[in-house]
Amino acid sequence: MRVLHVISEMGAGGAEALVAGMALAGGDVGWESAVASGGGFRVDTVRAGGVPVFDVPVARRSPLGVLRAAVAVRAAVRRFRPDVVLAHNVSASLVARMASPRRPVVTVFHGVDEADVPGAVRVLNRVSTVVVTVASAAAARLRDAGLGSVAVIPNAVFPCAPSADRATVRARLGTPPGVPVALCPARLEPQKRHDVLLDAWAQVPGDCELWLAGDGSLRASLEARADGRVRFLGTRTDVRDLLEAADVTVLTSDWEGMPIALLESLAADRPVVASDVDGVREVLSGGGGILVPRRDPAQTAKALRGLLHSPAARSVAASHDGSADAHTLMKSYDELLRTVLEGR
Repeated sequence: MRVLHVISEMGAGGAEALVAGMALAGGDVGWESAVASGGGFRVDTVRAGGVPVFDVPVARRSPLGVLRAAVAVRAAVRRFRPDVVLAHNVSASLVARMASPRRPVVTVFHGVDEADVPGAVRVLNRVSTVVVTVASAAAARLRDAGLGSVAVIPNAVFPCAPSADRATVRARLGTPPGVPVALCPARLEPQKRHDVLLDAWAQVPGDCELWLAGDGSLRASLEARADGRVRFLGTRTDVRDLLEAADVTVLTSDWEGMPIALLESLAADRPVVASDVDGVREVLSGGGGILVPRRDPAQTAKALRGLLHSPAARSVAASHDGSADAHTLMKSYDELLRTVLEGR
């Protein structure tokens, strides 16, 4: 089965990590994979693994941008001749349908702001053969908004060992061995609510550090309000190394699909402090951390204080039942795509 992944970019996000993992693991389930995207550091990873990559200009939600992207994806379809197109998120699904009107377009819906759900459903009902969500709560929201067929396949982490140990990573960053560290691996964009996190951090006393691994449009304003214990690390390609060096992961988002960063944290046995929102709630349903109310700096600070200065509390909080593995994820997608093709 020939599978073309279409995604806006291949940078540091969770959807991008999933595409890279699926494209590289496709051979395990009998896929020939290719990726069409607007670039990013993960492009080098998939190319190095022998996966063809087709360059597509990022649509940026403008009609002209969507048209240009569709033309580029159409060229990729003609060259690669996929059996099915796997489009990640709404704009990529629209582009994929315009580029390939006769092939199945299966959408992987990673999430949108609650206010954008009705508009997303209108588009998906028109362009998607089947929609897959990464969390059950997201599927329920889409159904309530009028979407027809929805499947649920939870995200998973593809195997990848850290390349550096705790002491090495801390030495590179100039952080002493005994200093407690909270890591927030998230783009510096409004959805992630770093303002809430910084308000919480101001209520966490002591000799500890907050590492912000990500970049984005809010960096300057966040740097202006952060204290000297906050480290802005920019976009990182070594998040698993950072997890080895950190003690706690924190995420204060307004909404999430099923964040890969939290799955990676659980895989590294790092406890999580995170907003009680749809996908996060599902990730932590079997343990692994502390849920805090959305937009609540005081409760976020309380949870961080309890974990950062107590190895025993971190060990208890990190205990979890485990999550879906990459092999299960690939088998689920393979069964779904083959069922779609059989039903044409």
